[in-house]
Amino acid sequence: MNKAIIKPISKEFNLICEDIAPDKSISHRCAMFSLLSDKPSNISNFLLGEDTLNSLAITAQLGAIVKRNGSNIEIIPPKYLKEPNDVLDCGNAGTGMRLYAGLLSGINGSFVLSGDKYLRNRPMNRVAKPLREIGAKIDGRENGNLAPLCIRGGELKSFRYKSPIDSAQVKSALILAGLRGDSKSYYQENELSRDHTERMLRGMGASINSVDNWIEIEPLTKPLDPLNITVPADPSSGFFFAVASAITPNAKVVIKNVTLNPTRIEAYKILARMGAKIDYIQKDNLYEPIGDIEVSYNGKLHSITVEDNISWLIDELPALSIAMALSNGTSEIKNAKELRVKESDRISSVVSGLNACGVKTIEVEDGYSVIGGDIKYSTINSHGDHRIAMSFAIAGLINGMTIEDIDCIDTSFPNFFNILSQITEVSK
Repeated sequence: MNKAIIKPISKEFNLICEDIAPDKSISHRCAMFSLLSDKPSNISNFLLGEDTLNSLAITAQLGAIVKRNGSNIEIIPPKYLKEPNDVLDCGNAGTGMRLYAGLLSGINGSFVLSGDKYLRNRPMNRVAKPLREIGAKIDGRENGNLAPLCIRGGELKSFRYKSPIDSAQVKSALILAGLRGDSKSYYQENELSRDHTERMLRGMGASINSVDNWIEIEPLTKPLDPLNITVPADPSSGFFFAVASAITPNAKVVIKNVTLNPTRIEAYKILARMGAKIDYIQKDNLYEPIGDIEVSYNGKLHSITVEDNISWLIDELPALSIAMALSNGTSEIKNAKELRVKESDRISSVVSGLNACGVKTIEVEDGYSVIGGDIKYSTINSHGDHRIAMSFAIAGLINGMTIEDIDCIDTSFPNFFNILSQITEVSK
């Protein structure tokens, strides 16, 4: 089990992050959505992480020709998707497995989706059940709740589905299935989740519209336009260094060329409400609004209650919890039960990690409270969760930290430690 030792930060910093990892969510979708066109898609700055490369490999297994030149990718789709002669390995990516389940349910053929030991224990009924209700044939362990998932694709019915879960993965899986339905489909969620799927598919020519809180999905009548996109930097990845700046006196970080999609920068809004100084500089807006985010230390942070727009924060809450642990007062996270079914049970992982660092917490079923103060040195096991590993690495800037099981970081942010080493000493 590989580990990293983080030394306490010894001085202020002014960091310009021009090599934050490309956005993981958008990279996954680029690999998949290219299959919906009949012309080559060109993708620049594709994330070369394990999970997104697995999604790209699946695209090739389904018959596409994939040409790579570093992080520049050309995907030439097949005329018809083919049945693969092997299992489709999604690695650690719930996004990969759930979105491919929706895409493949409407394609004639037999497909098996699997992944690593962590992904094989994450719940899949949230997509399998509504997909089965519209005609998809999906089976797996625990009656299709656990991977490997076996999919026999074919004709799908239209649907009107109100999701009990505000999840971009569930929404995206149903939208992709709706594109193969026999008539217009409708999807609703209580709270808008990340909307990359709607934005990107509309940019490719799909008829996907929001009317009275429902998303209307018209079935495809012809192939979509190809993608021609530069993947922006990932605000979820950049947020680790935003927290680093917010907790380090006289520090500043500029996160370059990041998506400014409102559903992706909520954590920055929360950090600003806690007292950090944050500015946004928009530069472009084609598939996504893109620009820079500047974060500066502005004094000791104060506590906050987070209970709204949780689906916009699901990846950043572990790092935000580090900021809470170093703030004045008691912070609360509510309505966040979805954290329990991510790469790890993130409520349990965050709480146990903070407790090991001498931080007092109160755990409840759908969240936790953090009593602010100091973070002491400890040894933290990531539980195979890249967000937990990187969050506690940032916590190590205060009094040092040892992080165990760091290989998971390669799934989303392979150069994380390279950037971290610019502001403190890291040994592995």
